Amino acid sequence: MMKRHRALLRQVLAGAVLCLAATLPATSARADTVLKVKPSGDLKVLDPTIAADSIARNFGYMIYDTLFTVDDKLQVKPQMVDSWTTSADRKIWTFKLRDGLKFGDGASVTSEDVVASLKRWSQADAMGQMLNAHGASWEVVDTKTFTLTLKEPWGFVLDALAKPGAPVPFIVPAKVIASTAVGQPLADQTGSGPFIFKKDEWVPGSKLVFVKNPHYVPRTEPAAGLAGGKVVKFDRVEWLIIPDQQTALDALKKGELDIAEDIPTDLVPVAKAGKNVVVSNQDEIGVAQQIRLNSIQPPFDNPAIRRAALLAVNPQDYIEAWGGGESGLIKACKSFYICASPYYTEAGFPSFDLEKAKTLLRESGYDGTPVVILDASENAQIHPASLVAEQQLKAAGFKVDVQAMDWATVVSRRTKKEPVGQGGWSIFISGPGGLDMMLPISHLGLRSNCDKAWFGWPCDAEIEKLRGAFGDSADMAERKALAGQIQQRAVQTVPYIPIAVAYQFRAARSDLIGILNPPAPVYWNVSRK
Repeated sequence: MMKRHRALLRQVLAGAVLCLAATLPATSARADTVLKVKPSGDLKVLDPTIAADSIARNFGYMIYDTLFTVDDKLQVKPQMVDSWTTSADRKIWTFKLRDGLKFGDGASVTSEDVVASLKRWSQADAMGQMLNAHGASWEVVDTKTFTLTLKEPWGFVLDALAKPGAPVPFIVPAKVIASTAVGQPLADQTGSGPFIFKKDEWVPGSKLVFVKNPHYVPRTEPAAGLAGGKVVKFDRVEWLIIPDQQTALDALKKGELDIAEDIPTDLVPVAKAGKNVVVSNQDEIGVAQQIRLNSIQPPFDNPAIRRAALLAVNPQDYIEAWGGGESGLIKACKSFYICASPYYTEAGFPSFDLEKAKTLLRESGYDGTPVVILDASENAQIHPASLVAEQQLKAAGFKVDVQAMDWATVVSRRTKKEPVGQGGWSIFISGPGGLDMMLPISHLGLRSNCDKAWFGWPCDAEIEKLRGAFGDSADMAERKALAGQIQQRAVQTVPYIPIAVAYQFRAARSDLIGILNPPAPVYWNVSRK
């Protein structure tokens, strides 16, 4: 009898163990390491090769690689390229890919993929367009070798291929490009980088998932900036879209979140007070907070009205609204160039003058057309800035309509060229990375080549001529003079309105090590202690 009881007890216990095993999450069988990140915004466009959005750029660095990139000193370094040579007249460039390059699906990266990628990227990017203006012709030599032939030498070839600002010259499979209509975003996110995007787990507006690319072969050099070995130490990275900043910090303090990007200045003390939380700069250059104007639709299709808006903007009001008045973490730059730019100049840049703005607006013939501001209400920088812009423009005499939405909707809406009464827009506020605002040739905001320019589509032949001359010059003094001329012309055309340079902050769990701080937040090299 006792034996029968023991046998029955063993059967019950065995069944209980099986039931318990069945209820455990699948990850218990394989203890994946997971890094949970709140990015600085949501992702709307899954194609960073043509999108100028910084979130799309950050997404791109997760899943794609580049031929060249920049290190922590902003020096150009090879990434997918093993070696390269240049002819004596600097017109013919020959590149060779390094060994072991593969896409996320296991297929080898070839010269055909590179050439297709660069041809597509160059249609959307300012520096790519300048390469094309110099007669750029890309040719496949063999599976690992390709050439660039120019009709005229250009001194920024490697800078263009290494540019970290959006759109980035990421390398995409040629077959994916061939299956994509011209001007349309890529539908297939097979990448060449250290992570693979799990599109089947994507929850728009909520979560994006990346897993370690088992086919990726990092460079052997230590990671520095965006250069060196992209060694992935987490099996899985999850981007969790958390619009409310306080909610994100609460989750970080509880250990439910590992990293919170772009925390607002006023919450920095709160984050620093959290146990096991470390706050640091995401980027040492900062972001160029600005008011982007729609130059093709009323009221800002009139340059005089754009100049009135420029005069009505008092940067100090924005700095105070962001909580940076006393911290010095946000500062005004009276220039179209980022403060850290070697071409920074205040030449011709006007000071805030509300009375002059009112007079100019009256003289411009402004008819009361509403200024529609796209307000990304969940964004810690954009929302308060949108409200300040509303107050300042109203004070100058503008009629203003602030429309609240999330950043992903702003990214979609700003592509529309229709009048404001048909779903269009007049203003959106954004903070492109400082590297996008440093050189006249790659300057996202100053580019004034009409339909090929950034959203707002400013159109000015003189600025484009001066930008071209800058790219052709090899003399630093001449380049600085040209940069000053471009600024003085931009004061007249006003492609956008600079506000200030802001430094973004990252809050992270203190047990994380190896976090890098290049111009784009990246999550290779990161591990737990």
